[in-house]
Formats: sequence, structure tokens, C-alpha cells
Amino acid sequence: MREPAFWWRGAGPQAQLLAPLGFIYGMITARRMAMEGAQAGLPVLCVGNFTLGGAGKTPAVIMLAKMLADGGGRPFCLSRGYGGTEAGPKLVDGRSDSAAQVGDEALLLARAAPTVVARDRVGGAEFARTQGASAVILDDGLQNPSLAKDFTLAVVDARRGIGNARVFPAGPLRAPLDAQLARTDAMLVVGEGNAADGVAARLRARSRPIFQARLVPDKAAVSALRAQNVLAFAGIGDPDKFFATARAAGIVVSKRRTFPDHHRYTPQDASELILRAERSGLTLLTTEKDRARMDGDPRLAALAASVQTLPVTMVVQEAGEFRRLIKSKLPH
Repeated sequence: MREPAFWWRGAGPQAQLLAPLGFIYGMITARRMAMEGAQAGLPVLCVGNFTLGGAGKTPAVIMLAKMLADGGGRPFCLSRGYGGTEAGPKLVDGRSDSAAQVGDEALLLARAAPTVVARDRVGGAEFARTQGASAVILDDGLQNPSLAKDFTLAVVDARRGIGNARVFPAGPLRAPLDAQLARTDAMLVVGEGNAADGVAARLRARSRPIFQARLVPDKAAVSALRAQNVLAFAGIGDPDKFFATARAAGIVVSKRRTFPDHHRYTPQDASELILRAERSGLTLLTTEKDRARMDGDPRLAALAASVQTLPVTMVVQEAGEFRRLIKSKLPH
């Protein structure tokens, strides 16, 4: 199921109709967020977003993990393993585990840093500590109060911002904005656009820093794809961001196909995509997250073998300042 378009367009009749439900949901979530979390016994850095849908959270977690590792630490990523069957705590093997077991996000994280999946965040952090973690990077935990956090980074898409600024189901906010801002230590605005300016101003008024970032495509992948016309497809929170990134890199996106977030591809999907690309003489292109969901399923072997991916890296504009802020949140 895809998110409704009215979430990102203002206070239309659908949003007005659902506003009472959003008020109740927001009140319950805000009350839950105010609960005191358990101490993990090691630093906990949280990366989250204010809204449902993609904002660039997974690349931000990977960027933070590499930053801490380059500084001599041994960070572990902690994910709930959305879309997977594994309750955990489990240390993810990025080569042998499948997305059906641990979720697509956990697979990508495990290729960058040791990653634990656990529905119980407290138990997952304790397990990471016993495995030698120097810090835990909590993936998608801004609204989860179970763990006490030393630092929380909110990731916001510059093009979409917080949409109509209403709480689910009337809008994309996961909780009332003020409740989320109160628990945010810094904000990372990803991409180009001014849709995040309003929320950035509100956070800046709380004396919280705002950083700018962009997703930089892998040069080798771009070079290989520039001579080809592609059929781009994606089942992520914001497929349009992926298509825009490909086009901005100079890749000719002749056709595109969107799927719901975390879509589990079927043999029929695979056949249709391959046939459509062959008929039009196009190269299939997707995200690393979508490609990870194909691994371990023999029915998708042909699609997995024929599709190309466009890896991206999160780059923070104020890199030195951002690094100093993160360092200040960790013990020497």
C-alpha cells in the first residue's frame, strides 16, 4: 500500500476528515514518547525521521557507522528488522541472511557495520554490548522510548519536508511535531528544496543545529549506466527521490515503475519487469534496498541477475562540524 498523495499537499478534505483520528493517535504516541528509557550501558545514537516514508535514514545510519569506525570505535547498528521474521536479538550475516529473515534495511546496514536485529530494543542493545560494541546506532528510534538516547538525529527530505504537518492518518507525521522536536538534538536536511525550512526554523529556535546533506551516487555505477537507457523501479518510502537522483547523475530514465515501500517482489513482478525492459531495449535499474529483497529467493534469480543498482553515499556539507558534534556525545 502506497502513502496517500494528500499527505504531502496540504489540508484537503481527506486530511480534515481524518484529523480527529490523528489527534487521538498523536496524543497516545506523545504520551508514550515521554516515558523514560532504559540505560544501555554504552552510548546510544538514534537516527529517525518525523514522518512515515523515505527521507534518507538508512544512508545516514551507514554514514554515522563509518564515521565512528574511522574514529577507532566499534559501532553496532540496531534495527527492528522490519519486514523480516527474525525476532532476535540476532547478529546479521550480510552474506547468508535474507531480507525475509532480517529485513532489507538490516542487510544493507550489515554490509557497512555489525548489525543486530531485535524487536526488543533494550535486549538488542544489551546483546550488542556483549558482542563488543563501543556504541549503538539505533535505526528508526525517534518515537521509541524503550532505550535512553545520548543523541538523536532527525533526517528530513528537503523536497517533501513534513508534508501537510498533520499526524497519521491525516498526514505523514508519526507523532505531534512539538513532541518530536523536544527529543531531537540535531537535524539533517537531505537534498535540494525548501520544504523543510519551516521545521528547521522551529528546531533552530530550540538552539539545535541543522546540517545539510546530499546523496552522492557511486561514480563507477553512474559511468556504467550513462551509456544506457533504463527502466527504473523502486519499492521504497519515496521512489521519486531515487528517480530524481538517477536523473541528476545523468542517467536516462526512459520508464519507471513504483511499488509499495518494502515491497516483496513476486515471480510475476520479475517476469513483467524483465519482459518490459526487453521489449523496450532498456536496462533494469533499482535501489540497493530493493535488490537486497531479491537475494535468497530462487524465483527471483533471473531478475536479480539482470538488474543494476545505483549505490549512494550520504555526504554532510558541514562535515567537520558534524563530526565534532558526534564526538562530543561519546566518551573519549
